[in-house]
Amino acid sequence: MSSDPFLIGVLGVVALVVLVVLGMRVAWAAGFVGLIGLAAQRGWDPAVGLTGLLSYAETARYTLSVLPMFILIGLLAFHAGLTQGAFAAARAWAGRLPGGLAVATVFATAGFAAVSGASTATAAVFTRVSVPEMLKAGYDPRLAAGVVAAGGTLASLIPPSAILVLYGIIVEESVGALLLAGFIPGILSAILYAVFIVARVKLNPHLGPAAVDAVPMLDKFRALGQAWGILSVIAVVLFGLYTGWMTPTEVGGVGAMLVLLMALANRKTEKKKIVEAFVDTARLTAMILAIVWCVLVFVRFLGFTGLPGALADWIGALEVPRLVILLAILLTYMILGMFLDGLGMLLLTMPVVYPVILSLGYDPIWFGILVVKMIEIGLVTPPIGLNCFIVHGVRPDISLETVFRGVGPFVAMDIVTVAVLIAWPEIVLWLPRQMNMGGF
Repeated sequence: MSSDPFLIGVLGVVALVVLVVLGMRVAWAAGFVGLIGLAAQRGWDPAVGLTGLLSYAETARYTLSVLPMFILIGLLAFHAGLTQGAFAAARAWAGRLPGGLAVATVFATAGFAAVSGASTATAAVFTRVSVPEMLKAGYDPRLAAGVVAAGGTLASLIPPSAILVLYGIIVEESVGALLLAGFIPGILSAILYAVFIVARVKLNPHLGPAAVDAVPMLDKFRALGQAWGILSVIAVVLFGLYTGWMTPTEVGGVGAMLVLLMALANRKTEKKKIVEAFVDTARLTAMILAIVWCVLVFVRFLGFTGLPGALADWIGALEVPRLVILLAILLTYMILGMFLDGLGMLLLTMPVVYPVILSLGYDPIWFGILVVKMIEIGLVTPPIGLNCFIVHGVRPDISLETVFRGVGPFVAMDIVTVAVLIAWPEIVLWLPRQMNMGGF
């Protein structure tokens, strides 16, 4: 048993990084290092006993029950065909704008994000739905592919967002407050994307020709009827969270039931697909809970070493503005996003970064939104850029280089969004502060 737990903590972090670099999955590496570290400090039997206890005590919490509900909403929404209606409605309203189909794609992905909560699923769906329409209308492939890859990332912010739920669980913050906090920044991102598209296509009309035929106002309102499914789910989620009448889990349950009824009512929905949605939800939930368990073992190990607190004290004593430290942390997330998925980044960094953020006096809800925004950027930046690979995988006729080139300007818009959220934190915090906290 070592008398220097701090040194064991440092060696544990180094070992974790080495294992990840060698190709081991972040979660399994964290669980392995955590178990060995606990054994080095407390002995093998206490370490095994604590690890076994954590597998139930931490993953059987009510807060985690929101995850399968949100996952089920997304899977059922896809099979219920809610995407086509959202795109048709957005196209009717935005089609006459310069780059109108691309603008419609942005707002349709934002709408689908509000029922799916999965960036990769959103990118895959709209690569099939909107990219063919844009290419047929004469859009530059870079714009068509880039807007879908970037639009898919909106699912990371707009509730219900699985990554925000996991952030809340890892740092033990209010999941309901986090979900509400992501709504306005998510809409702001979508608006900035749309403004950028209109401005860019206005300067270069060949990138995205506007629709020739005007849509009568009556037909525009009729088109909204095709999006009623997504709009009703959004209304349930926001109303339940904002008023506090329902917990996040109850909101997820009601939303899942609503989408299930839509899927059953849609004659085109294959019943076996509904069954598959439930089975896939169970599989994904089991996988996520196993990952959370492994990471909690590592977090408990670091807690015994005192490393996070010591690092927070050291950074807090640095004679540099706290904004510089914040920007350095966000830049680190941007770099990590080039190599790791969003969940991996949270699991790898939060045990160390979160105490630092608290020591600097930053609001953890606000910081969570910034981190998720950086995760969004990682989803579309090389060499990994998962959303870009998905767009290329669905449409192999569009080269990966074309997708990355098309998404570049949207990354710039994301950086602008981050700057705005840093300058005006109330954009993030206003809505959670208005809600009825009694429901959480």
